[in-house]
Amino acid sequence: MSVIVVSGTGTEIGKTIVTASLAAVAVGQGRSVAVLKPAQTGLAPHERGDADEVVRLSGAETSAELARFPEPLAPATAARRAGMAPVGPREVAEAAEKLAASHDLVLVEGAGGLLVRFDEEGGTLADSARLLGAPVLVVAPAGLGTLNTTALTAEALRARGIAQLGVVVGSWPAVPDLAARCNLEDLPEAAGAPLLGAVPEGAGALDPARFRAAAVEWLAPALGGSWDAQRFASAHRP
Repeated sequence: MSVIVVSGTGTEIGKTIVTASLAAVAVGQGRSVAVLKPAQTGLAPHERGDADEVVRLSGAETSAELARFPEPLAPATAARRAGMAPVGPREVAEAAEKLAASHDLVLVEGAGGLLVRFDEEGGTLADSARLLGAPVLVVAPAGLGTLNTTALTAEALRARGIAQLGVVVGSWPAVPDLAARCNLEDLPEAAGAPLLGAVPEGAGALDPARFRAAAVEWLAPALGGSWDAQRFASAHRP
């Protein structure tokens, strides 16, 4: 796979850190990695964006943003309120294809969930993935409510004929509650796709060297890591 689209079941659930983990594992394998953030919202021009954070943690070669909007809103809304041109799915796909021509792996990190609107025509990250023919990795929270949002995201992907790689828990709690532990067994069923990793909460606070060394332990072999879903679920069985 030369392009992977990273989406989530919502916002603030660990997409950036999962993207950084994917990048770190790939860099550790000697691959050149580019990170594309189509629309960065809620940051001033001088602040470090999600793609830059992925590069800092992972050592990826390239970061790119197509647009930045100051208010922390859906990209279409943020663009409209700022009086700025939005980013459309075709623009995202073209940017990813250009990066893929000079990198072994391109990671496209969405904003919020799969169907958050990019523009006034209703374009979404799902449309970009479909144009690219790229698979989507879904990032989900650990606890109560995640089964429904994961199932809805998977249903939206299937309806559009987009391949789902699997699900990664974006922030696995140090002390998981009953719902989180049960969800390790139930998430693959809800998604109709395998559970491919669990990134521990607070991982983004690690220094880059420790982050890069540990990332391989958080992701399954399908993503280049050594994480074992069955062993992890057994260790946390309720």
